[in-house]
Amino acid sequence: MTNRIANGRADFAEFALFARELALAARRETLRYLSRDIAVTDKGHDSLFDPVTDADRAAEIAMRRFISERFPDHGVVGEECAEKAASSHFTWSLDPIDGTRSYMCGLPTWTTLIALLQDDDPVLGLIDAPRLDEIYIGDGDEVAMIQNGEKSRLSTSGCTRIAEVRFSTTDPFLFGHTASALQPILRTVRVTRYGHDGYAYARLAAGDIDLVIECSLKPHDYTALIPVVRGAGGHFGDWHGGSDFGAGNVIAAATRDLYDAAVELLASE
Repeated sequence: MTNRIANGRADFAEFALFARELALAARRETLRYLSRDIAVTDKGHDSLFDPVTDADRAAEIAMRRFISERFPDHGVVGEECAEKAASSHFTWSLDPIDGTRSYMCGLPTWTTLIALLQDDDPVLGLIDAPRLDEIYIGDGDEVAMIQNGEKSRLSTSGCTRIAEVRFSTTDPFLFGHTASALQPILRTVRVTRYGHDGYAYARLAAGDIDLVIECSLKPHDYTALIPVVRGAGGHFGDWHGGSDFGAGNVIAAATRDLYDAAVELLASE
């Protein structure tokens, strides 16, 4: 299949449809394993519990198979398998289960994250919440949610004042030596919710959460989130006002003003 590129960007209609196919392939594996006793392996280091299940591996293998068959020149990077280098402009980034702790506890907010990178730039992002039958897909210019076959355009809340913020982070205990930087945020925002992993960014795009801050993420944890947040009108950047994600420290905000306020508070401690 030929990749059509105009003005330096591909025609993403076929890629968006294909990303949905990948999500459904992953769903078949992750939902199938839910009916079993889930075997959990700890792949963590330095006493940090980092779970992985057979469902994680099966879902990533299924997606890789689809990519190899449809776009053999595309690269693939994922959480569970070795990197496949691209022989084209495009690479797929896969996180088969983002929120494995929620998955192993039977909670419904774990997601599958799929991103298409063009020359290392995340240009298409998909967040799938299989237990909720919600797919969020964005290209940086717009984002939509697909549920029960119905598609609806999304936008962020437009919140600009940090005192009014509905804030989320996966787990404050994961911040380690940077935990003190989070304290001014926790003291200032209106309400805080924990434990939602990638789903928090989906709900930020939907306008229900205003601010998400995380640290030490890997690229497969955040590349799919960037086009979704930006497509809904939000801002996605690092902790210092830029876009250097080398340390994995990210901020997603409903507006640029809110992002700037969060950066200022993080630097104040």
